Amino acid sequence: MAQPPPTARSVEQLREAAASCQACDLWVEATQTVFGEGSEHSRMMLVGEQPGDQEDLQGKPFVGPAGRLLERALDEAGIDRRRVYITNAVKHFRFTRRGKRRLHEKPNAGQIRACRPWLDGEIEAVRPRIIVLLGATAAQAVMGPAFRVSKQRGEVLNSPVGLPVVATVHPSSILRAADNESREAAMSSFIADLRVAAKHA
Repeated sequence: MAQPPPTARSVEQLREAAASCQACDLWVEATQTVFGEGSEHSRMMLVGEQPGDQEDLQGKPFVGPAGRLLERALDEAGIDRRRVYITNAVKHFRFTRRGKRRLHEKPNAGQIRACRPWLDGEIEAVRPRIIVLLGATAAQAVMGPAFRVSKQRGEVLNSPVGLPVVATVHPSSILRAADNESREAAMSSFIADLRVAAKHA
């Protein structure tokens, strides 16, 4: 497991240190480490699963289709994206190749564990008032493997990192909804969860 150097206290120092992380095997295939982004004075932190294809290429979190949907949801919830810190539980893109396409593959427990010191470093540097956990991987990375988003979604909960959290779905799950009606319903619930978090930020 890679540990951020003791001298890395700011997000920028952590980002620089993480750029050469080889604590798990994901760095081999990934284009680059995709670290978190946003102000160190953010009152809200959003944690997703891992970078996707576009994030891996651009080196920024949530810039692909799920990121655009997240931006719309934040806007509708009255949250300025520029005032939140956005990151992922895992900093490298895990994928399988299908021809020229790179398809998302869920990170495993070892990869999540290897990346945990970076997430802890970000939480320590930012010290937000609330953390929004986007999807099961992020929620379980912070709350433990037994945590179920479906059972405690949208509630303000105490967490092992000493800060309140709200768990909700990952925006990519909304994109996968079967039809427009399901998608709109999922989006409304997601926005409602973000509003709960905003009240505590």
